[in-house]
Amino acid sequence: MSAVKKIIPPQPRGIDRRAEPRQGQTDWRVNPRSYDFVGTTFDPLTPMQTLSRCKWITLDHGFRYIVTPNVDHIVRLSKEPDVFTPLYDTAWISVCDSRILELLAHFSGIPLRAVPGSDLTQQLFDNVITKDDPITVIGADAEIIEIVKAKYGLSNIYHYEPPMGLRHKPDAVADTAQFIADHPSRYVFICVGSPQQEMVAKAALERGDCVGLGLCVGASLDFLGGRVKRAPKWMQSARLEWLYRLGSEPGRLWKRYLIEGPKVFGIWLRWSLSRKKTKLN
Repeated sequence: MSAVKKIIPPQPRGIDRRAEPRQGQTDWRVNPRSYDFVGTTFDPLTPMQTLSRCKWITLDHGFRYIVTPNVDHIVRLSKEPDVFTPLYDTAWISVCDSRILELLAHFSGIPLRAVPGSDLTQQLFDNVITKDDPITVIGADAEIIEIVKAKYGLSNIYHYEPPMGLRHKPDAVADTAQFIADHPSRYVFICVGSPQQEMVAKAALERGDCVGLGLCVGASLDFLGGRVKRAPKWMQSARLEWLYRLGSEPGRLWKRYLIEGPKVFGIWLRWSLSRKKTKLN
């Protein structure tokens, strides 16, 4: 990795740095209160606040990463807490990537805002990333990379496709983190599905020699490149994007949305009852 004169280390969630002056800028360095919700911790950031934090990152910042748990992730977290909990707990920021979770949080008095990873990715490419910014993409495929490069006129994308079955190949996870270290980038888009992408991000963080911001954003580049279409805005606002995706890819997604997804309501109910019991005690 090329030498960096001064690395700004990531701060654990909740560290107060407001005493450090920052003239002429809104001070957002300390997250609003984080909330434990349905088995993990969320930061109640708006889409604009999340984008602002991403915009702050440069090559002078030690590596940190963002996770975007959705309904599918929460269901799998409930089944495999030993796998998912350390990956989410180590994240710099955890924002809600689900309007269903946003609604359930509202019912629980928790002010979460939906910050879909696909929206965050598009905002970064549309409004933050410059043509010469070094970008690393883990996952996706060569066709999508070329589409994104042409669409935004990018000249400096490093692309790595790890092998299938990454979750059960620790050496491959380590090799992927090595690629991130060897190709310093302002942003690292990790698009290999969960929990593989969070495993890669955590491995890169633990190396101590990576820089920039990792974004665990699944299929976001497929949306950005036009391979997969987003639901119409009215369906997104009505919390029906899942229905649009189910209709678009029923063979692949029927089990996720019709069998596994509804389990989140039971998870939320059990969490709510446990929360009430804790308060009573």
